[in-house]
Amino acid sequence: MPLLARMIPAPLVVDVRRGALAELGTILADQRISTSGRVAIAVGSTYGPIVQATFRDGLAGADWFTVDGGTITTAIKLVEQIRLRRYDAIVGIGGGTVLDVTKYAAARLGLPMVAVATNLAHDGIASPISTLDNDAGRGSYGVPAPIAVLVDLDLIAQAPARSVRSGIGEIVSNLSAIADWEIAHSLRGEELDGLAVSLARTAAQAVMNHPGTIAEDTFLTTLAEGLVLSGIAMVVAGTSRPSSGACHEISHAIDLLHPQRRAFHGEQVGVGAAFAWFLRGDNAMFNATIDCLHRHGLPVRPVDLGFTLEEFEGVVGYAPQTRPGRFTILEESALTPARISTKVNAFNDHAYARITSPRITPEGVPLEDQ
Repeated sequence: MPLLARMIPAPLVVDVRRGALAELGTILADQRISTSGRVAIAVGSTYGPIVQATFRDGLAGADWFTVDGGTITTAIKLVEQIRLRRYDAIVGIGGGTVLDVTKYAAARLGLPMVAVATNLAHDGIASPISTLDNDAGRGSYGVPAPIAVLVDLDLIAQAPARSVRSGIGEIVSNLSAIADWEIAHSLRGEELDGLAVSLARTAAQAVMNHPGTIAEDTFLTTLAEGLVLSGIAMVVAGTSRPSSGACHEISHAIDLLHPQRRAFHGEQVGVGAAFAWFLRGDNAMFNATIDCLHRHGLPVRPVDLGFTLEEFEGVVGYAPQTRPGRFTILEESALTPARISTKVNAFNDHAYARITSPRITPEGVPLEDQ
């Protein structure tokens, strides 16, 4: 009887804990990624000196490179620097910008890439996508996913709280993206990958339902693992569909229309997801999303992102153009300017009512009194 299965590329190692960075050399050797220690290590200007000090007496064969900015030009510059010598692998240590640049460089050079995250702002930690600024604004580039992923909670604790909260908005938006994918499957016959959906949904629900905060290691571990799972879901699907729908179209529109005023990616997709749930008329998911974002101190309305309702109407109207061919609730709704205005104003009113009205827990206690 034939054994039927599919092979799914996944990281050799996913290590989420305090002190994980110190084990980098051991992991590189034990997993045969680099037994010689001949690796190129890309770091950002913020954590670069701290990280290099950690390995002052280790990884003697490594060369260090500083990544300054998240542009395609920066990534190509890194490629040119690294190609001058022979390396076993490329290690990116930093936030999303450093990891995206390093993933792109590794793809161009055909080298395995190890991701060491210093914050949890978005799900690019283990994803097969690099998001880089270019002459047209911002683009997404397909790349191989990292061969190993490390998240050192000691470094995460030093990251700006706002950047960590951004990861919550990113992961919670998975649920809206999945709903969009299911719409495209039902109405357009687009292929739906059940395993990818399961991974992305499980990751989002674990974070949304966790009672902790970013001050607690248990919550940070759940968030980090969720972001990794979200990236793997994209690898499984061969597309960003499990994690990107109307929520991301709205975020991309903000990036393109208001590049000087854009917020953190996760903040934008969080609001985008809440708006998408409102468009669908799913009050339960709208309320759950608003509650989660608000509880963690994330934006829930356009004004929280620094936009007037009129500006947000322009963003919503432009959003479908950011991903031609992608079918989401925005495309299904076929929104006219007048209907966009009505929906945006109603969304704003409902979101405000949700975050200002007392609500009762199962124990009969108003949330505001806890």
